[in-house]
Amino acid sequence: MSKRLTSFVAWVDKRFPLTSNWKAHLTEYYAPKNFNFWYYFGSLAMLVMVNQLLTGIFLTMNYKPDVGMAFASVEYIMRDVDFGWLIRYMHSTGASMFFVVVYLHMFRGMLYGSYRKPRELLWLIGSMIFFVLMMMAFTGYILPWGQMSYWGAMVIVSMIGAIPLIGEPLMHLILGDFTLSDAALNRFFAYHVVTLPVLLVTLVVVHVIALHEVGSNNPDGIEIKENRDPETNIPVDGIPFHPYYTVKDIFGVVVFLIVFCGIMFFAPEMGGYFLEYNNFVPANTLQTPDHIAPVWYFTPYYSMLRAATVNFLWIDAKLWGIILMGGSVAIICLLPWLDRSPVKSIRYKGPYSKIALTLFVISVFVLGWLGTKTPTPLYTTLAQIFTVIYFAFFLLMPWYSKIDKCKQEPKRVS
Repeated sequence: MSKRLTSFVAWVDKRFPLTSNWKAHLTEYYAPKNFNFWYYFGSLAMLVMVNQLLTGIFLTMNYKPDVGMAFASVEYIMRDVDFGWLIRYMHSTGASMFFVVVYLHMFRGMLYGSYRKPRELLWLIGSMIFFVLMMMAFTGYILPWGQMSYWGAMVIVSMIGAIPLIGEPLMHLILGDFTLSDAALNRFFAYHVVTLPVLLVTLVVVHVIALHEVGSNNPDGIEIKENRDPETNIPVDGIPFHPYYTVKDIFGVVVFLIVFCGIMFFAPEMGGYFLEYNNFVPANTLQTPDHIAPVWYFTPYYSMLRAATVNFLWIDAKLWGIILMGGSVAIICLLPWLDRSPVKSIRYKGPYSKIALTLFVISVFVLGWLGTKTPTPLYTTLAQIFTVIYFAFFLLMPWYSKIDKCKQEPKRVS
């Protein structure tokens, strides 16, 4: 049997680089030996992406992208399609868990300086993945055509119209109409199930290729490729990704699936954060909900949008809100050039960097919480304060990272 398998693999290798890719990306890809808890989330993000793609295919089989039938088709899937409720909950829970693991994956990159040289391009590709993921989430959020789907989308789409000169034409181009209607729903359906998934998968493949070209970062921020065994040319602080980290990732997958299934079977709405109660009601274009709020993973940016209440520099407050919301995502791409610290990892950075990162995390959580609340003068003031803190983390980074008193990095990973 082994001879047949060996001959079959040899036959494949002559026609497709199977063995060489297996070695390059698994058995002979050497990763740092000091990976910790934070290094689970990249592989988990790929797992959730596969879940979203597969469950999305089955949902598409019965979904109707028509304003008169969209909500009813979702109810049909939930009630009459065999295991339709399971597939729908796998998809809705997966959407939120996708952002959980991606946010944690990004935080790990910020924690250990994974955006620093030579990984600038890797960080930019990852930022593009995050941006595409947000567009996928937004277009998918509209498809059930529930009350919150419709009015939440109306708020965001109307913001585009506030852009000077190009706002109105751009909004009409995106919607295919003057307002959210059948044409817009069909377009968003096409974006969600065809255009954006293809773009996402392509970017993920490019991201993995770029990662394996420059090598993985580690909690110490040390480049293991710079310290090789003179005889074997293998990094002395590296171990083969397979089997060591495949076993680690399998353990992470098991724990993650326990949590995932617990949410999916016992609390798929998660108190209205994963699935809002207003979305169990068909969209009514004549009745505005008392409080319009997006899904939890958009709430920090929604808070920034609402924090702009004053016209400034001849720019309307509404446009400032769009600038803040868009800028909060775009500025993440600039991290490789904003950080002037002589070390990568937070382990060896000084107190200024640690305090700044702590305040940044607090600001994201507070802005996320404020985005779920009905705006009041107090909440608006808090949103403005924490929006300033959010942007100060990035804009002041060239200064505080340069004057920070850092520890000496070790020459070998610990």
